[in-house]
Amino acid sequence: MSHRQPIMDVRNTIDESPFTSLQFVVIGLCFFINMLDGMDVLAISLAAPVLSQDWQIPATQLGRVFSAALFGMALGSLFLAPLADVIGRRKLIMLCLSIITVGMIATAFAQTIPHLYVLRFVTGLGVGGVLASMATMAAEFSPRRRRNLSVTFVQAGYPVGAALLGIIVVEGNMLPSFGWPSVFLLAGILTAAVLPMVALWMPESLEFLLKRQPPGALESVNRILQRMGHDTIDELPALPEAQETSGGVTALTSGVAALFSAKHRRSTLLLWVAFFMAFGTLYFLLSWVPQLGRNAGLPLDRAIYASVVLNLSAFLGMISLGYLADRFGLKHIIIAWLGLAAVLMWGFQAFASPLMIMVAIGLIGFTMEGGFIGIYVAAARIYPTLIRNTGVGWAIGAGRTGAIIGPIFAGWLVAQGLGMGESFQVFAVPLVLAAAAIFLLRARELLPDRR
Repeated sequence: MSHRQPIMDVRNTIDESPFTSLQFVVIGLCFFINMLDGMDVLAISLAAPVLSQDWQIPATQLGRVFSAALFGMALGSLFLAPLADVIGRRKLIMLCLSIITVGMIATAFAQTIPHLYVLRFVTGLGVGGVLASMATMAAEFSPRRRRNLSVTFVQAGYPVGAALLGIIVVEGNMLPSFGWPSVFLLAGILTAAVLPMVALWMPESLEFLLKRQPPGALESVNRILQRMGHDTIDELPALPEAQETSGGVTALTSGVAALFSAKHRRSTLLLWVAFFMAFGTLYFLLSWVPQLGRNAGLPLDRAIYASVVLNLSAFLGMISLGYLADRFGLKHIIIAWLGLAAVLMWGFQAFASPLMIMVAIGLIGFTMEGGFIGIYVAAARIYPTLIRNTGVGWAIGAGRTGAIIGPIFAGWLVAQGLGMGESFQVFAVPLVLAAAAIFLLRARELLPDRR
Protein backbone atom coordinates (compact mmCIF):
# COMPACT_ATOMS: atom_id res chain seq x y z
CA MET A 1 0.00 0.00 0.00
CA SER A 2 1.22 3.50 -0.79
CA HIS A 3 1.11 6.11 1.93
CA ARG A 4 1.35 9.84 1.61
CA GLN A 5 4.25 11.02 3.76
CA PRO A 6 6.18 14.29 3.95
CA ILE A 7 9.93 14.44 3.47
CA MET A 8 10.84 14.10 7.14
CA ASP A 9 8.76 10.91 7.34
CA VAL A 10 10.94 9.43 4.59
CA ARG A 11 14.08 10.42 6.48
CA ASN A 12 12.66 9.08 9.74
CA THR A 13 11.72 5.82 8.03
CA ILE A 14 15.33 5.33 6.95
CA ASP A 15 16.61 6.35 10.40
CA GLU A 16 14.34 3.92 12.23
CA SER A 17 14.60 0.92 9.88
CA PRO A 18 17.31 -1.73 9.61
CA PHE A 19 19.70 -1.71 6.67
CA THR A 20 18.19 -3.00 3.44
CA SER A 21 19.98 -4.75 0.58
CA LEU A 22 19.89 -1.54 -1.50
CA GLN A 23 21.61 0.43 1.26
CA PHE A 24 24.32 -2.24 1.47
CA VAL A 25 24.76 -2.03 -2.32
CA VAL A 26 25.08 1.77 -2.26
CA ILE A 27 27.56 1.82 0.60
CA GLY A 28 29.50 -1.10 -0.92
CA LEU A 29 29.77 0.70 -4.26
CA CYS A 30 30.91 3.89 -2.55
CA PHE A 31 33.58 1.89 -0.69
CA PHE A 32 34.76 0.30 -3.94
CA ILE A 33 34.92 3.66 -5.74
CA ASN A 34 36.91 5.16 -2.88
CA MET A 35 39.21 2.13 -3.02
CA LEU A 36 39.88 2.84 -6.70
CA ASP A 37 40.44 6.53 -5.90
CA GLY A 38 43.13 5.47 -3.45
CA MET A 39 44.78 3.44 -6.20
CA ASP A 40 44.53 6.27 -8.72
CA VAL A 41 45.97 8.99 -6.48
CA LEU A 42 48.72 6.97 -4.79
CA ALA A 43 49.91 5.06 -7.86
CA ILE A 44 52.48 7.83 -8.36
CA SER A 45 54.04 7.29 -4.92
CA LEU A 46 54.46 3.55 -5.66
CA ALA A 47 55.93 4.26 -9.09
CA ALA A 48 58.14 7.12 -7.84
CA PRO A 49 61.24 5.12 -6.73
CA VAL A 50 61.59 3.66 -10.24
CA LEU A 51 60.24 6.65 -12.17
CA SER A 52 62.55 9.12 -10.42
CA GLN A 53 65.54 6.89 -11.18
CA ASP A 54 64.58 6.26 -14.81
CA TRP A 55 63.95 9.94 -15.54
CA GLN A 56 66.50 11.32 -13.04
CA ILE A 57 63.91 13.51 -11.31
CA PRO A 58 65.31 15.59 -8.39
CA ALA A 59 63.46 15.72 -5.06
CA THR A 60 62.03 19.21 -5.54
CA GLN A 61 60.58 18.32 -8.95
CA LEU A 62 59.27 14.99 -7.67
CA GLY A 63 57.36 16.90 -5.00
CA ARG A 64 55.66 18.92 -7.73
CA VAL A 65 54.74 15.72 -9.61
CA PHE A 66 53.12 14.41 -6.42
CA SER A 67 51.21 17.65 -5.98
CA ALA A 68 49.88 17.90 -9.56
CA ALA A 69 47.08 15.41 -8.84
CA LEU A 70 46.42 17.08 -5.50
CA PHE A 71 46.03 20.45 -7.23
CA GLY A 72 43.49 18.84 -9.55
CA MET A 73 41.74 17.30 -6.54
CA ALA A 74 41.46 20.74 -4.94
CA LEU A 75 39.84 22.24 -8.04
CA GLY A 76 37.63 19.19 -8.46
CA SER A 77 36.42 19.55 -4.88
CA LEU A 78 35.72 23.24 -5.36
CA PHE A 79 34.12 23.26 -8.81
CA LEU A 80 33.02 19.73 -9.72
CA ALA A 81 31.76 18.44 -6.36
CA PRO A 82 29.12 21.21 -5.92
CA LEU A 83 27.52 20.12 -9.22
CA ALA A 84 26.17 17.10 -7.35
CA ASP A 85 23.78 19.46 -5.57
CA VAL A 86 22.51 20.59 -8.99
CA ILE A 87 22.61 17.60 -11.37
CA GLY A 88 22.54 14.85 -8.74
CA ARG A 89 25.08 12.63 -7.00
CA ARG A 90 24.81 9.71 -9.45
CA LYS A 91 25.45 11.70 -12.63
CA LEU A 92 28.43 13.47 -11.11
CA ILE A 93 29.94 10.18 -9.93
CA MET A 94 29.78 8.76 -13.46
CA LEU A 95 31.26 11.93 -14.98
CA CYS A 96 34.16 11.95 -12.53
CA LEU A 97 34.90 8.23 -12.97
CA SER A 98 35.14 8.83 -16.73
CA ILE A 99 37.62 11.68 -16.20
CA ILE A 100 39.74 9.53 -13.86
CA THR A 101 39.84 6.63 -16.33
CA VAL A 102 41.12 8.85 -19.14
CA GLY A 103 43.75 10.48 -16.91
CA MET A 104 45.10 7.21 -15.50
CA ILE A 105 45.36 5.28 -18.77
CA ALA A 106 46.93 8.28 -20.55
CA THR A 107 49.51 8.63 -17.75
CA ALA A 108 50.85 5.18 -18.63
CA PHE A 109 51.91 6.64 -22.00
CA ALA A 110 53.43 9.90 -20.68
CA GLN A 111 56.81 10.77 -22.23
CA THR A 112 57.85 13.91 -20.36
CA ILE A 113 57.50 15.50 -16.93
CA PRO A 114 55.06 18.15 -18.29
CA HIS A 115 52.92 15.28 -19.56
CA LEU A 116 52.91 13.87 -16.03
CA TYR A 117 51.91 17.24 -14.57
CA VAL A 118 48.92 17.57 -16.93
CA LEU A 119 47.69 13.98 -16.71
CA ARG A 120 48.06 13.76 -12.94
CA PHE A 121 46.12 17.03 -12.72
CA VAL A 122 43.30 15.58 -14.88
CA THR A 123 43.16 12.46 -12.71
CA GLY A 124 43.03 14.56 -9.56
CA LEU A 125 40.23 16.70 -10.99
CA GLY A 126 38.01 13.64 -11.26
CA VAL A 127 38.98 12.25 -7.86
CA GLY A 128 38.36 15.60 -6.16
CA GLY A 129 34.94 15.81 -7.75
CA VAL A 130 33.83 12.34 -6.68
CA LEU A 131 35.15 12.11 -3.10
CA ALA A 132 32.57 14.42 -1.53
CA SER A 133 29.73 12.51 -3.20
CA MET A 134 30.94 9.26 -1.62
CA ALA A 135 30.69 10.74 1.88
CA THR A 136 27.35 12.36 1.06
CA MET A 137 25.79 9.21 -0.40
CA ALA A 138 26.93 7.13 2.58
CA ALA A 139 25.44 9.68 5.00
CA GLU A 140 22.15 10.02 3.12
CA PHE A 141 21.55 6.27 2.70
CA SER A 142 22.39 5.39 6.32
CA PRO A 143 20.24 5.42 9.47
CA ARG A 144 21.30 8.19 11.82
CA ARG A 145 22.54 5.76 14.47
CA ARG A 146 25.00 4.20 11.99
CA ARG A 147 25.89 7.27 9.92
CA ASN A 148 29.34 7.78 11.46
CA LEU A 149 30.24 4.14 10.89
CA SER A 150 28.93 4.11 7.31
CA VAL A 151 30.81 7.23 6.25
CA THR A 152 34.06 6.12 7.85
CA PHE A 153 33.73 2.66 6.27
CA VAL A 154 33.27 4.22 2.83
CA GLN A 155 36.21 6.59 3.28
CA ALA A 156 38.33 3.70 4.52
CA GLY A 157 38.20 2.32 1.00
CA TYR A 158 40.82 4.92 0.03
CA PRO A 159 43.74 3.45 2.04
CA VAL A 160 42.57 -0.10 1.32
CA GLY A 161 42.88 0.63 -2.41
CA ALA A 162 46.34 2.13 -1.97
CA ALA A 163 47.49 -0.83 0.14
CA LEU A 164 46.02 -3.36 -2.27
CA LEU A 165 47.77 -1.73 -5.21
CA GLY A 166 51.04 -1.78 -3.29
CA ILE A 167 50.67 -5.50 -2.57
CA ILE A 168 49.86 -6.22 -6.24
CA VAL A 169 52.87 -4.18 -7.39
CA VAL A 170 55.28 -6.02 -5.08
CA GLU A 171 53.87 -9.54 -5.29
CA GLY A 172 53.30 -9.28 -9.03
CA ASN A 173 56.84 -7.97 -9.53
CA MET A 174 55.28 -5.28 -11.71
CA LEU A 175 57.93 -2.57 -11.52
CA PRO A 176 60.94 -4.74 -12.45
CA SER A 177 58.98 -6.75 -15.04
CA PHE A 178 56.71 -4.17 -16.70
CA GLY A 179 58.00 -0.76 -15.58
CA TRP A 180 56.26 2.11 -13.82
CA PRO A 181 53.56 2.64 -16.55
CA SER A 182 51.98 -0.71 -15.63
CA VAL A 183 50.87 0.71 -12.26
CA PHE A 184 48.78 3.45 -13.91
CA LEU A 185 47.42 1.17 -16.60
CA LEU A 186 46.16 -1.37 -14.06
CA ALA A 187 44.47 1.27 -11.87
CA GLY A 188 42.90 2.97 -14.91
CA ILE A 189 41.39 -0.27 -16.23
CA LEU A 190 39.93 -1.10 -12.82
CA THR A 191 38.36 2.37 -12.61
CA ALA A 192 36.79 1.94 -16.06
CA ALA A 193 35.29 -1.37 -14.93
CA VAL A 194 33.27 0.23 -12.13
CA LEU A 195 31.36 2.59 -14.47
CA PRO A 196 28.77 0.02 -15.62
CA MET A 197 28.28 -1.05 -11.98
CA VAL A 198 27.31 2.51 -11.04
CA ALA A 199 25.03 2.79 -14.08
CA LEU A 200 23.20 -0.43 -13.18
CA TRP A 201 23.07 -0.48 -9.40
CA MET A 202 23.51 2.97 -7.86
CA PRO A 203 20.30 5.03 -7.38
CA GLU A 204 20.12 8.77 -6.98
CA SER A 205 20.09 10.23 -3.47
CA LEU A 206 16.58 10.26 -1.99
CA GLU A 207 17.21 13.53 -0.18
CA PHE A 208 18.44 15.18 -3.39
CA LEU A 209 15.32 14.01 -5.27
CA LEU A 210 12.96 15.19 -2.53
CA LYS A 211 14.54 18.59 -1.99
CA ARG A 212 15.68 19.51 -5.52
CA GLN A 213 12.82 17.74 -7.35
CA PRO A 214 14.28 17.33 -10.86
CA PRO A 215 11.95 16.05 -13.64
CA GLY A 216 10.66 12.57 -12.83
CA ALA A 217 11.59 12.93 -9.15
CA LEU A 218 8.37 11.36 -7.78
CA GLU A 219 8.75 8.21 -9.89
CA SER A 220 12.44 7.94 -8.96
CA VAL A 221 11.73 8.39 -5.25
CA ASN A 222 9.04 5.70 -5.27
CA ARG A 223 11.24 3.25 -7.18
CA ILE A 224 13.96 3.68 -4.57
CA LEU A 225 11.52 3.37 -1.66
CA GLN A 226 10.10 0.19 -3.16
CA ARG A 227 13.59 -1.27 -3.61
CA MET A 228 14.18 -0.56 0.08
CA GLY A 229 10.88 -2.21 1.06
CA HIS A 230 9.29 1.03 2.32
CA ASP A 231 5.96 2.71 1.63
CA THR A 232 5.79 5.02 -1.37
CA ILE A 233 4.53 8.62 -1.42
CA ASP A 234 1.63 10.04 -3.45
CA GLU A 235 3.22 13.42 -4.10
CA LEU A 236 6.41 15.33 -3.49
CA PRO A 237 6.52 17.80 -0.60
CA ALA A 238 5.84 21.40 -1.56
CA LEU A 239 8.91 23.58 -1.97
CA PRO A 240 7.98 27.28 -1.79
CA GLU A 241 10.43 29.60 -3.48
CA ALA A 242 12.02 30.66 -0.19
CA GLN A 243 11.33 27.53 1.87
CA GLU A 244 13.57 27.20 4.89
CA THR A 245 15.14 23.80 5.57
CA SER A 246 15.87 22.20 8.91
CA GLY A 247 19.43 23.47 8.58
CA GLY A 248 18.34 27.09 8.42
CA VAL A 249 19.15 27.50 4.70
CA THR A 250 16.60 28.65 2.16
CA ALA A 251 16.44 27.64 -1.47
CA LEU A 252 17.42 31.19 -2.37
CA THR A 253 20.51 31.19 -0.17
CA SER A 254 21.71 27.62 -0.75
CA GLY A 255 25.13 27.20 -2.31
CA VAL A 256 28.54 28.62 -1.51
CA ALA A 257 27.14 31.83 -0.01
CA ALA A 258 25.23 29.79 2.58
CA LEU A 259 28.48 28.35 3.90
CA PHE A 260 29.28 31.82 5.22
CA SER A 261 25.86 32.61 6.63
CA ALA A 262 25.74 33.49 10.32
CA LYS A 263 24.69 29.93 11.14
CA HIS A 264 27.52 28.16 9.30
CA ARG A 265 30.43 30.64 9.08
CA ARG A 266 32.30 29.50 12.20
CA SER A 267 31.98 25.80 11.37
CA THR A 268 33.02 26.40 7.76
CA LEU A 269 36.22 28.26 8.67
CA LEU A 270 37.23 25.79 11.39
CA LEU A 271 36.62 22.84 9.07
CA TRP A 272 38.77 24.49 6.42
CA VAL A 273 41.62 24.97 8.90
CA ALA A 274 41.35 21.37 10.11
CA PHE A 275 41.31 19.99 6.57
CA PHE A 276 44.21 22.20 5.46
CA MET A 277 46.48 21.11 8.30
CA ALA A 278 45.53 17.43 8.23
CA PHE A 279 45.74 17.20 4.45
CA GLY A 280 49.27 18.61 4.47
CA THR A 281 50.56 15.92 6.82
CA LEU A 282 48.48 13.13 5.28
CA TYR A 283 49.77 13.65 1.76
CA PHE A 284 53.32 14.09 2.97
CA LEU A 285 53.01 10.58 4.39
CA LEU A 286 51.14 9.05 1.47
CA SER A 287 53.40 10.59 -1.18
CA TRP A 288 56.84 10.41 0.41
CA VAL A 289 57.01 7.30 2.62
CA PRO A 290 58.17 4.92 -0.18
CA GLN A 291 60.75 7.42 -1.50
CA LEU A 292 62.02 8.33 1.97
CA GLY A 293 62.33 4.65 2.79
CA ARG A 294 64.33 4.12 -0.40
CA ASN A 295 66.53 7.12 0.42
CA ALA A 296 67.15 5.59 3.86
CA GLY A 297 68.49 2.43 2.24
CA LEU A 298 65.45 0.13 2.32
CA PRO A 299 65.13 -2.31 -0.60
CA LEU A 300 62.44 -1.36 -3.14
CA ASP A 301 59.96 -3.99 -1.95
CA ARG A 302 60.42 -2.96 1.72
CA ALA A 303 59.98 0.72 0.84
CA ILE A 304 56.71 -0.04 -0.95
CA TYR A 305 55.57 -2.29 1.89
CA ALA A 306 56.07 0.64 4.26
CA SER A 307 53.30 2.36 2.27
CA VAL A 308 51.19 -0.82 2.46
CA VAL A 309 51.58 -0.90 6.26
CA LEU A 310 50.67 2.80 6.47
CA ASN A 311 47.49 2.32 4.46
CA LEU A 312 46.31 -0.96 5.99
CA SER A 313 46.70 0.46 9.48
CA ALA A 314 44.86 3.56 8.27
CA PHE A 315 41.90 1.37 7.32
CA LEU A 316 41.81 -0.10 10.84
CA GLY A 317 42.07 3.38 12.35
CA MET A 318 39.20 4.66 10.27
CA ILE A 319 36.92 1.77 11.20
CA SER A 320 37.81 2.17 14.88
CA LEU A 321 37.00 5.88 14.70
CA GLY A 322 33.57 5.18 13.21
CA TYR A 323 32.81 2.59 15.87
CA LEU A 324 34.03 4.71 18.78
CA ALA A 325 32.48 7.95 17.49
CA ASP A 326 29.00 6.42 17.62
CA ARG A 327 29.57 5.83 21.36
CA PHE A 328 31.82 8.59 22.67
CA GLY A 329 31.27 11.42 20.21
CA LEU A 330 33.02 12.18 16.94
CA LYS A 331 34.68 15.34 18.21
CA HIS A 332 36.41 13.65 21.15
CA ILE A 333 37.77 10.77 19.07
CA ILE A 334 39.12 13.03 16.28
CA ILE A 335 41.06 15.12 18.80
CA ALA A 336 42.45 12.05 20.58
CA TRP A 337 43.55 10.32 17.37
CA LEU A 338 45.19 13.42 15.82
CA GLY A 339 46.95 14.17 19.10
CA LEU A 340 48.36 10.64 19.36
CA ALA A 341 49.52 10.78 15.73
CA ALA A 342 51.38 14.03 16.42
CA VAL A 343 53.17 12.48 19.43
CA LEU A 344 54.18 9.41 17.40
CA MET A 345 55.50 11.49 14.52
CA TRP A 346 57.46 13.75 16.86
CA GLY A 347 59.12 10.73 18.45
CA PHE A 348 59.66 8.79 15.21
CA GLN A 349 63.45 9.04 15.40
CA ALA A 350 63.43 6.86 18.52
CA PHE A 351 62.42 3.89 16.36
CA ALA A 352 65.74 2.56 15.05
CA SER A 353 65.34 -1.03 13.79
CA PRO A 354 63.51 -1.82 10.51
CA LEU A 355 60.85 -3.75 12.44
CA MET A 356 60.20 -0.88 14.86
CA ILE A 357 60.07 1.59 11.97
CA MET A 358 57.30 -0.50 10.40
CA VAL A 359 55.48 -0.65 13.75
CA ALA A 360 55.76 3.13 14.14
CA ILE A 361 54.50 3.74 10.61
CA GLY A 362 51.57 1.42 11.33
CA LEU A 363 50.66 3.28 14.52
CA ILE A 364 50.94 6.62 12.75
CA GLY A 365 48.69 5.40 9.94
CA PHE A 366 46.15 4.07 12.45
CA THR A 367 45.87 7.31 14.41
CA MET A 368 46.59 9.93 11.73
CA GLU A 369 44.23 8.69 9.03
CA GLY A 370 41.65 7.56 11.57
CA GLY A 371 41.48 11.11 12.94
CA PHE A 372 41.64 12.64 9.47
CA ILE A 373 38.67 10.70 8.15
CA GLY A 374 36.72 11.88 11.17
CA ILE A 375 36.96 15.39 9.75
CA TYR A 376 35.20 14.12 6.60
CA VAL A 377 32.44 12.66 8.76
CA ALA A 378 32.15 15.94 10.68
CA ALA A 379 31.72 17.91 7.44
CA ALA A 380 29.04 15.50 6.18
CA ARG A 381 27.08 15.84 9.44
CA ILE A 382 27.32 19.59 10.06
CA TYR A 383 25.70 20.85 6.83
CA PRO A 384 22.00 20.46 5.83
CA THR A 385 20.98 18.60 2.67
CA LEU A 386 20.69 21.57 0.27
CA ILE A 387 24.32 22.59 0.83
CA ARG A 388 25.84 19.33 2.09
CA ASN A 389 27.76 18.38 -1.05
CA THR A 390 28.77 22.02 -1.54
CA GLY A 391 29.92 22.31 2.08
CA VAL A 392 31.87 19.07 2.06
CA GLY A 393 33.32 19.79 -1.39
CA TRP A 394 34.51 23.28 -0.50
CA ALA A 395 35.95 22.15 2.84
CA ILE A 396 37.89 19.40 1.09
CA GLY A 397 38.91 21.78 -1.70
CA ALA A 398 40.17 24.39 0.75
CA GLY A 399 41.99 21.69 2.66
CA ARG A 400 43.61 20.33 -0.46
CA THR A 401 45.73 23.44 -0.70
CA GLY A 402 47.47 21.87 2.28
CA ALA A 403 47.73 18.61 0.35
CA ILE A 404 49.37 20.49 -2.53
CA ILE A 405 51.82 22.34 -0.29
CA GLY A 406 52.72 19.31 1.87
CA PRO A 407 54.52 17.16 -0.73
CA ILE A 408 56.22 20.18 -2.34
CA PHE A 409 57.47 21.39 1.05
CA ALA A 410 58.62 17.85 1.86
CA GLY A 411 60.60 17.79 -1.39
CA TRP A 412 62.32 20.99 -0.32
CA LEU A 413 63.10 19.47 3.12
CA VAL A 414 64.60 16.37 1.48
CA ALA A 415 66.68 18.56 -0.84
CA GLN A 416 68.01 20.37 2.27
CA GLY A 417 69.21 17.05 3.65
CA LEU A 418 66.49 16.27 6.21
CA GLY A 419 65.94 12.59 6.79
CA MET A 420 62.81 10.63 7.59
CA GLY A 421 62.77 11.40 11.32
CA GLU A 422 63.29 15.15 11.01
CA SER A 423 60.66 15.41 8.28
CA PHE A 424 58.16 13.55 10.47
CA GLN A 425 58.76 16.04 13.28
CA VAL A 426 58.06 19.01 11.01
CA PHE A 427 54.77 17.50 9.86
CA ALA A 428 53.63 16.65 13.40
CA VAL A 429 52.92 20.35 14.03
CA PRO A 430 49.97 20.70 11.60
CA LEU A 431 48.23 17.79 13.32
CA VAL A 432 48.19 19.71 16.60
CA LEU A 433 46.64 22.70 14.83
CA ALA A 434 44.02 20.49 13.15
CA ALA A 435 43.05 19.00 16.52
CA ALA A 436 42.74 22.53 17.94
CA ALA A 437 40.37 23.56 15.13
CA ILE A 438 38.12 20.54 15.80
CA PHE A 439 38.18 21.36 19.54
CA LEU A 440 36.77 24.83 18.74
CA LEU A 441 33.84 23.45 16.72
CA ARG A 442 30.47 23.91 18.44
CA ALA A 443 28.21 21.41 16.67
CA ARG A 444 25.83 19.10 18.49
CA GLU A 445 25.95 16.76 15.46
CA LEU A 446 29.45 15.75 16.58
CA LEU A 447 28.33 14.66 20.05
CA PRO A 448 27.39 11.03 20.79
CA ASP A 449 23.89 10.04 19.70
CA ARG A 450 22.11 8.86 22.88
CA ARG A 451 18.81 8.01 21.21
